[in-house]
Amino acid sequence: MRHPVTAPPVPERVRTLAALSAPTHVSVAGSDVPTAAARGGVDGRGRPVLLVRPGEVLYGAPAETLVTVDLSATREVGGVERPRALLKVRGWTRPVPAAQARAAAVAIAEACPDGDLFAAVEGGAPALVRVDVCHVIYLTGGDSGVLDAETYLASAPDPLLPPAERMVRHVNGSHAQQLREAAERLTGEATPGEVWLWELDRYGATLRPGPGHLIRVPWAAPATTPEELEHALACLLSP
Repeated sequence: MRHPVTAPPVPERVRTLAALSAPTHVSVAGSDVPTAAARGGVDGRGRPVLLVRPGEVLYGAPAETLVTVDLSATREVGGVERPRALLKVRGWTRPVPAAQARAAAVAIAEACPDGDLFAAVEGGAPALVRVDVCHVIYLTGGDSGVLDAETYLASAPDPLLPPAERMVRHVNGSHAQQLREAAERLTGEATPGEVWLWELDRYGATLRPGPGHLIRVPWAAPATTPEELEHALACLLSP
């Protein structure tokens, strides 16, 4: 009997989390410069793009400065941002060329909107600095490890990521009772607190019935379209 794949391959999952992440801190390797707060986002290839203002450590820094950028992925549930993953991207800085600035800004604006992006695109004071990946350390739930640049950059986020995130927001906002009932059917136990849809991808769904407790539910076969994903989710929530 063939068993279903229970979760995305690690590189795909890390790229998915990166696509939903925001930079929080940046540090310069081999330097006594303190770790600094970071702003920006992640481009379509999974590379951090930092929005750097005058006076900040990377403003005007030489190209190929070796840095580590912390990326944080969170999930808002019940009005509170909960951590999903921390990614530490080590790589070399490179100014985003003027011809690529608009595309870079658009790539990060949806997930990480920032008014200074417009000033950077127009050649204003903030600068856009890309980090070319050397390796990525990931810490998510009970999983951790390292991806080299070749593996990380050769992968891609879940192809159903945008509709999956819309479904997560809808279900968490409108179907609390069905989520609780689904968790109770899966565990055979009463669930006293709130249950949230924590992750949704082409391979399955993850419910969060409480802090530190996750329930992974694989689909019988990977979803290949948003309609298939929506159907699989509806079956999970149906009594």
